[in-house]
Amino acid sequence: MEALGARVVDALGGRGLVFLAGDLGTGKTTLVRGALRHMGHQGSVKSPTFTLVEPYEINSQMVFHFDLYRLADPGELEFMGFRDYIAADTLCFVEWPERGAGGLPPPDIEVRLEYRGERRGAVIAAATARGAAVVAGIAGDGHGSAAADRAGP
Repeated sequence: MEALGARVVDALGGRGLVFLAGDLGTGKTTLVRGALRHMGHQGSVKSPTFTLVEPYEINSQMVFHFDLYRLADPGELEFMGFRDYIAADTLCFVEWPERGAGGLPPPDIEVRLEYRGERRGAVIAAATARGAAVVAGIAGDGHGSAAADRAGP
């Protein structure tokens, strides 16, 4: 999943909104870790389950990693100032976006992670016109969705 995170960052050009969906343990935070490391982050990367957001500044680029698992109501997004984090020059990863349904703007892409037997898989779908170009860049085939399998948990 770390390699996929690097591919996502490259295709996005270091900016955009990415939803990460999937059961516990499918690799959402691992994907973000790969993206951040690819951008040059050297420190630890933890899931922001209790803080809701972890900010990272990497070479003057702001990256925000959200985990909405503990969000009780989508209205809490307004209270935490979610829209203030989204800017043209930021990169935002949102785990458990379904918890914020109705309070989140559409993502550029959604990465759905799942177990496929002993492997983990990813299905990447575009939700915006920019996202379609991003997905085509990840897939390398010009389509609006991509799929990948990765070994092991």
